[in-house]
Amino acid sequence: MFFEFGIKDIIDIVLVALTLFYVYRLMKESRSLNVFMGILVFIVFWLVVSHVLEMKLLGSILDKLVSVGVIGLIILFQEDIRKFLYNLGGNQRMRALRRLFSNGEKKQNAEQLKQIIMPIVMACMSMSKKKVGALVVIQRATPLDDIVATGEHIDANISQQLIENIFFKNSPLHDGAMIIVRNRIKAAGCILPVSHNLDIPKHLGLRHRAALGITHESDCIAIVVSEETGSISIAIRSEFQLRLSAEKLESILTQELM
Repeated sequence: MFFEFGIKDIIDIVLVALTLFYVYRLMKESRSLNVFMGILVFIVFWLVVSHVLEMKLLGSILDKLVSVGVIGLIILFQEDIRKFLYNLGGNQRMRALRRLFSNGEKKQNAEQLKQIIMPIVMACMSMSKKKVGALVVIQRATPLDDIVATGEHIDANISQQLIENIFFKNSPLHDGAMIIVRNRIKAAGCILPVSHNLDIPKHLGLRHRAALGITHESDCIAIVVSEETGSISIAIRSEFQLRLSAEKLESILTQELM
């Protein structure tokens, strides 16, 4: 009998190939590529033993290892799985759907938006001129409670003076990140996950890697003021926009927060 090969089989192969490619890219970014290749070798060996050669004893042992190994992989790659699910829910259509349901809230907060943005922009410009390093993270839909817990709780109104004082070079909190939730400075001195993306330009420092890292895991906005050059950058959806002016920074924040 000839093997029947139809449109469903083509779709099946394409979907498996896309899944493997996406997992490969995810593992490469997280420096787990060797683990991924080892898993692929094990799966191929298991399929050959169980379904091609039909070795019952060795096949049954490998079957048990596979069933237990799935749980182990979930524990081992929980951060990567979380990132995959976030990216899945953070695509363009999902964001459009969230905007549709949040229309009323958006109109209600539009008048307060400028009062939130301008102190941040003015503080960033002032620190840029003085070459004071800073990292400001603005929470959006994804909660950052776990990040807030790593720093010092503040819960204060947003003001230019307070932002500059926190990132003053002799301040004990200037090395960490400031987290802004709605219209409040929630915490400072917070620790962010660092991106291991090899495509990040080498002249960008640890603050930039931390800014990109937190945008891998949430839909937040991360603003960086470089201590070396004074340039202002912003990270959104795992992408950088570098060397921003005050007008450009204000425009991006207004567009994104609206």
